[in-house]
Amino acid sequence: MSVSIMAEGSNRGECSTSPTRMRLDTDPNPTIPEFLTNCDDYQLFKLTKFYRDRLEQAMEGGVDGVSLSLKNEWIFTGQEHRKVTELVDKGNRADSSKLLLSLVMEKGSRAQRVMWESFVRMRHGVPKLDKILKEIQELGADPFDYMDIAHGLSELSSQLKDLQQIHKETLRVQTETLRVNTILIKEKVKIFQLVDRYAELTVISSVRDRTLVEHELLARGRDHEEWREKHLRKELEKIRTDQLFQSSFSQRKSKSGNSAAVSGVPGIGKTTMVQKIVYDWATGKIYPHFQFVFSFKFRDLNTINCRINLRNLILFFYPYLGNILGELWKNPEGLLFIFDGLDEFKDTIDFADNRRNTEPQFMCTDPEFWCEVSDIVYSLIQHKLLPGCSVLVTSRPTALHLLEKAEISVWAEILGFVGDERKKYFNKFFEDQVVAAAVFKHVEENEILYTMCYNPSYCWILALSLGPFFTQRDRKRQQVPKTITQLYSYYIYNILKNHSREIENPRDVLLKLGEMAYSGVSKKKIVFRNADLIVYNLQPSQFLSGFLMELLERDDSAQNVVYTFPHLTIQEFVAALTQFLTPDPGEIGKLLSEAHSEKDGRFEIYLRFVAGLSSPQSARPLEEFLGKFLHQTTCRVIDWVKEKVEGQIGDTQTETGKRKLLNTFHYLFESQNKALAQNTMGAIERLIFSRLRLTPIDCAVLSHVIGLCDTIKHLDLQQCYIRCEGLQRLGPVLHKCQELSLDCNKLGDSGVKVLSEALRNPDCKVQALSLKYNDLIDSCAEDLASALSTNRSLIDLNLGHNKLGDSGVKRLSVALRNPDCKIQKLHLNRNALTDSCAEDLVSALSTNRSLIDLNLGTNKLGDSGVKRLSVALRNPDCKIQKLNLSGNDLTDSCAEDLASALSTNRSLIDLNLGENKLGDSGVKRLSVALRNPDCKMEKLHLYDNHLTDSCAEDLASALCTNQTLRFLNMTSNSFTDQSVPALRHLILTCWSLEQIKLERNQFSQNGEIQLEPLRGSRSGLKVTV
Repeated sequence: MSVSIMAEGSNRGECSTSPTRMRLDTDPNPTIPEFLTNCDDYQLFKLTKFYRDRLEQAMEGGVDGVSLSLKNEWIFTGQEHRKVTELVDKGNRADSSKLLLSLVMEKGSRAQRVMWESFVRMRHGVPKLDKILKEIQELGADPFDYMDIAHGLSELSSQLKDLQQIHKETLRVQTETLRVNTILIKEKVKIFQLVDRYAELTVISSVRDRTLVEHELLARGRDHEEWREKHLRKELEKIRTDQLFQSSFSQRKSKSGNSAAVSGVPGIGKTTMVQKIVYDWATGKIYPHFQFVFSFKFRDLNTINCRINLRNLILFFYPYLGNILGELWKNPEGLLFIFDGLDEFKDTIDFADNRRNTEPQFMCTDPEFWCEVSDIVYSLIQHKLLPGCSVLVTSRPTALHLLEKAEISVWAEILGFVGDERKKYFNKFFEDQVVAAAVFKHVEENEILYTMCYNPSYCWILALSLGPFFTQRDRKRQQVPKTITQLYSYYIYNILKNHSREIENPRDVLLKLGEMAYSGVSKKKIVFRNADLIVYNLQPSQFLSGFLMELLERDDSAQNVVYTFPHLTIQEFVAALTQFLTPDPGEIGKLLSEAHSEKDGRFEIYLRFVAGLSSPQSARPLEEFLGKFLHQTTCRVIDWVKEKVEGQIGDTQTETGKRKLLNTFHYLFESQNKALAQNTMGAIERLIFSRLRLTPIDCAVLSHVIGLCDTIKHLDLQQCYIRCEGLQRLGPVLHKCQELSLDCNKLGDSGVKVLSEALRNPDCKVQALSLKYNDLIDSCAEDLASALSTNRSLIDLNLGHNKLGDSGVKRLSVALRNPDCKIQKLHLNRNALTDSCAEDLVSALSTNRSLIDLNLGTNKLGDSGVKRLSVALRNPDCKIQKLNLSGNDLTDSCAEDLASALSTNRSLIDLNLGENKLGDSGVKRLSVALRNPDCKMEKLHLYDNHLTDSCAEDLASALCTNQTLRFLNMTSNSFTDQSVPALRHLILTCWSLEQIKLERNQFSQNGEIQLEPLRGSRSGLKVTV
């Protein structure tokens, strides 16, 4: 896997060396303009080269603006500027940015200076540029210190050069091949050239909360969705493995050396990435400034059960370096130490333990000092030992908390495959590209399997399990696995098919192996030793090697063999399988409930497998070799799942409750038991998962469950981060819900296409649809309008807080004019509307017979827009009862038209004119209409309208005669005690009034005392001052 990395945080990067040390004669923390002024041409060149990789990404958000600045300064020709902007217009911002930087570097120092000056001007609109400029300022008066990666390195002596070549050749031989496990007897391991098999991954750098609340594979999977979204939004910076050290990405500007930590879930590619880094260094491709690289696996370090010093630790693995280590200690800047698999280390390294800095027995500052291995690792990472050297540590996320107090310069996490990287893996796995295409097509069409493919190990399991279905003619295509349990069932089936002849009783061996696997899951243990095999009466054999990988803790010792399942999830599957092989199920319900109650989620995948193995589709292939599963166990598992679902359905008030319900839905999905799902879901009417991040897999599971439930009325997925990909998984069942809440999901226009298909479904039952905060623009309105024209169920549509604009509303208005349109409530607030769309709205309102509630708040309709709307309101066929025009820049100029409309309109009963600038004159004009006995106004909002005492008398007089007004909001105006008599008169004489709001005006304490007691003048009256 070639690895790309994304970084987030304050950083620094590579640059060419300088013949002399340079220091800016400026203040300790100069401003960026001062800094640029004091830079000479060579320093500016060095700065640009140092940050070039990051500038390419950072500038994407403003590349056209930078290009224009260069053109205005006569540095770019018109043709060059057009070439840059053409790429932007085509959506190729990355290529445009690269082209601009190449041209700038070619044109020299003046171009570089103008470019940096333009960065300063646009920094606040381009976050990544702002971050880089802040970092430069934080470096202080001598920033170029950090850009000289080769500073302090001395030339190697001829003896060191000879041994360096021996060392590189040794590492090259160790790392040039990749061992890949198969399920075959004759060829259990296939060996490939690393460079041929290495598939590209994406890695991100992140400093975040490392508390694990779920099974780590599930947690990373969910974070994977969020991080991928960030990547798509270009919020994360991409870096490479050769930038982990002494680059602009380092978050600690330490002169004593850099330490990097790379984390990733099991099977994501940490060890393979380390292998590639070592191989690339040994072959001269990366890190030329490191003279020697030492790579260790924590699994191997576990075999050292005595005190040792760094010299002997190195000689233990690299004995040919014995005569030169003293020379290497003199130049620690040239050394890189790699420690792979912190989570597998038998000792705990506490970086927060102050005793390591005060008590001699814990302090390791000398390579010759005898101490524990953990003390050596600690001291290297913390730069106490060989300060100046660099250290790389890899770990599963579960052990990352150990490093929180460590001196880590770069945090990185392997994100996994993104986009086409999945497909490339399958193309490399299968020699027959027809088979590769067929397998990938099946994976791509199955949302569960496809989302799993972010992890290379999952891809490996998928390829091994699915391959036979597309290469063997005797397999029926309809049997191809669809659930995760079915997939793993066929994986084990293929192993049994190849290995079952080697043993008389495979069921007995798998039962014992499963008991060991279960013990490992419960103790978070993935590495097993001979002592563990003895405990469970297991003998190393050809059959057992089909399930367990044998690993040598040292290449030259066959005595230290350890065993591990090829992937953690395979261990969990075998542990689950045990429950169905044991002759006595015992209290299996109690065991499952205890596992379910574990808060860190260690049993989550295990429980899904248990539920899944209750399904005949998953059990059948295994029973061919293992015999029938115990029926009693299957029944008890089904009963347990039923109990968990029924007990969880009513508990969705908390995030924990929602998460548990979702997990139980996963059990239902894996079980593929239609009758069980229908019985447990019962008459459920509401599913609420708001504010819970859902992955596409979660959405697919939810879709499966809803598909089996005919009573669902309300589906609430607000702020679930589902995006269009998740919505597509839900597409087939959306039409079944009466109320859909999908706010804050960044569905975009592509998501609306999915929804429009559901709305066009002739069986659609959706009555209320909320799509607030979903980044919708005018281009999606066409699909919505088409759906609304044919849909007969939707009556409430909320499109607020989007960017539909005038053109979007014009398209929607076409649907509203359709006599078959049934929409009664339409929210278009905060949609960047102006008076340009008013004519279309007027046309729609004049002909529509169903729309009674229209929210146009917080737009920019202005007086001219409202004047046009008033024409529709005067139309006797207009049915609008509730109209929100708040925050629309209205003044007294439109009041005459509004008053005219109110005088004739017989339907409008709720009018919101808040947050405008009607002023006293505007309200006086409105008062004329409100005095009209035909005016039926029940709720009137006039808050924040610059009203004073001048209009109080007119308004009170008008409303006193009104017999329908129930609610009046006049908060945030400028009424004083002078208005109190008129307001008292209004409150006492308007018998229909139930509530009046007068907060945030300018009443004195005495004025408030005169108004507040009125709330008791009649039953139910509310007066707030």
